[in-house]
Amino acid sequence: MKFDIEIPDSLDEITLEQYQKFLKIQDNNDDEKFLSVKMVEIFCGIRADHVLMMRATDIKSVVQILSEMLNDKPKLKTMFKMKGEQYGFLPKLDDMSFGEYIDLDTFIGDWQNMHRAMAVLYRPVNFRKKERYTIADYSPSDEISHLMKEMPLNVVMGCTVFFYRLGMELSKATLTYIRKTVKKDTTS
Repeated sequence: MKFDIEIPDSLDEITLEQYQKFLKIQDNNDDEKFLSVKMVEIFCGIRADHVLMMRATDIKSVVQILSEMLNDKPKLKTMFKMKGEQYGFLPKLDDMSFGEYIDLDTFIGDWQNMHRAMAVLYRPVNFRKKERYTIADYSPSDEISHLMKEMPLNVVMGCTVFFYRLGMELSKATLTYIRKTVKKDTTS
């Protein structure tokens, strides 16, 4: 039996929902062969019974390509288009409301709820002039959160990498401040 397989070229061809589905399976299973089948099934859109009919060397190649892609660390993408609408990253993190902060803090660490965190950070662009833009007000809803499951994974990964690096920089700055304070107190 012959059939065509479409392997994603980059993370922007994989949706957050596909990744969440794979992570859920991966979290509950350690069998590499099973995970390879599920990876090809989910990310390439091929039924599992068809994946099982493919040559083992082909599966290994596809899994290698996908694994390397999923290990990519993209940069923060402040704008992206989805379903014909432009979405923008929260322009000023310092201006985040307390409600936005609570929702973001609650969901950003949980991949199965990452679509909810993305609904806090990315919203439709209201106005844009060159690099400046405004986004719609935050109005949490299941409909909007569910829509964010369709966003490209490169945008999500770029955002998580951004917050990881920001956290690391803040930790370093805190340590530097503490060292200076302790040194100052011991010399006084």
